Amino acid sequence: MTVLSVRQVRFRYLTLYGLRWLPTGLLTPVMILLMQERGLSLSQIGLVATAQGLVVLALELPTGGLADALGRKPVLVAAWVVCLVSLVLFVVADSFWMFFLVWALQGIYRALDSGPLESWYVDATLAADPKAEYERGLGWAGTVIGVAIGAGALLGGGLVALGPVGPVSALTLPVLVAIALQVAALVALTVLLVEHRPARGAAAVRASVAEAPRMVGQAVGLLRRNRVLLALVAVELFWGFGMVTFESLLPVRLAEVVGGADRAAALLGPASSAAWLANAAGAALTPLMLRRLGAAPAAALMRILQGVTVVGMGLLAGPVGVLIAYLACYTVHGASNPLHMGLLHRQVDGPYRTSVLSLNSMMGQPAGALGAVVLTALADATSITVAMLVGGVVLAVAAPLYLPAWRAGRRTADVEPDPVEHQPGESASGPGHPGPALDPAGPVDLFTVAASAPARSD
Repeated sequence: MTVLSVRQVRFRYLTLYGLRWLPTGLLTPVMILLMQERGLSLSQIGLVATAQGLVVLALELPTGGLADALGRKPVLVAAWVVCLVSLVLFVVADSFWMFFLVWALQGIYRALDSGPLESWYVDATLAADPKAEYERGLGWAGTVIGVAIGAGALLGGGLVALGPVGPVSALTLPVLVAIALQVAALVALTVLLVEHRPARGAAAVRASVAEAPRMVGQAVGLLRRNRVLLALVAVELFWGFGMVTFESLLPVRLAEVVGGADRAAALLGPASSAAWLANAAGAALTPLMLRRLGAAPAAALMRILQGVTVVGMGLLAGPVGVLIAYLACYTVHGASNPLHMGLLHRQVDGPYRTSVLSLNSMMGQPAGALGAVVLTALADATSITVAMLVGGVVLAVAAPLYLPAWRAGRRTADVEPDPVEHQPGESASGPGHPGPALDPAGPVDLFTVAASAPARSD
């Protein structure tokens, strides 16, 4: 097997990460408009989009366990193939049920894709150097996703501006380019992602499917026994609730201050691209914050600052003030995600890594649904400003949940870690990061967990 250095692992991870998100950026400006062009009403579009959420809800945990049991590469290849099929179908879809199938396939793709690439990066980095600080790569990944989506959105808008090309409508053209990019990404994945798997073939697949419930059970057991990990995962509940403010309420707030939805829509196009670039800039600050503050204090500070930016969106007068607060919110968002994920990874060893990521991802889904119901109802009953203030406070009050990780990091800094071996479920911690995680509990029935736990797509 090819032995990769830390730098090679990081380069391959960031390359694949950018290729993964570039097609998403291309589709962002046209997906809703293309479905409208093909005859769907807004209410029908809302209904077909639920297919993705339902599928992710059902498959998030099982696919995380499968990736841990079978291997990250085969699950990622399957995910990106499913994405390619959905894009091809999207080009020719012309009815409600065909678009429903497109979104259902996107749900399968997102469930399979949620976690394996990041897990491979962390495990491969630690294999190359057990003391490597992989948070740097996670921070740069935040920069890559911002640049990739922003660039893709600009490219998609430019392709639409070119107008129809022969029989291909202007809105369909970006989808065709996204298909070509997805093929290139799939080829790059097969070449760049090097993974050691002890068994291959049909027998290995059957054994891995049988093993997946146990892997998820071990991850759930680890969550129950490890207070640091439990607190980190609980942060997602507050984030999921509060994100409604800058994802759903911001356009309404902007329309309020500019005096009309049309003017707000005209501003939101370039503002969204700028927000993703701001997200990238925030992620690039991760290494600096790690050096100056440490992971847990910096993560807590980012949650507070994100709450402050949302409060600013609700209180500042005029479009300039609201948009500055919006860009600041995405800058903080880009900085906080790598810090949070780095702390999460420090609490779990490789065998259960993807399953734990799936559990973390799932927490934001019910909180987001609750936030959408509560905050929109509050906005109707009072005002958009009041709803955004409440959402901002909810985002900020998650900060104390980083205290257990901070305390664990301080204890680890005072004790020299054993450089020779770690027990299963433990984490080979770097300086200033939480130390060994507690041993996972025994198996938990996967299907009981999957039936009752919601999931969040990427």
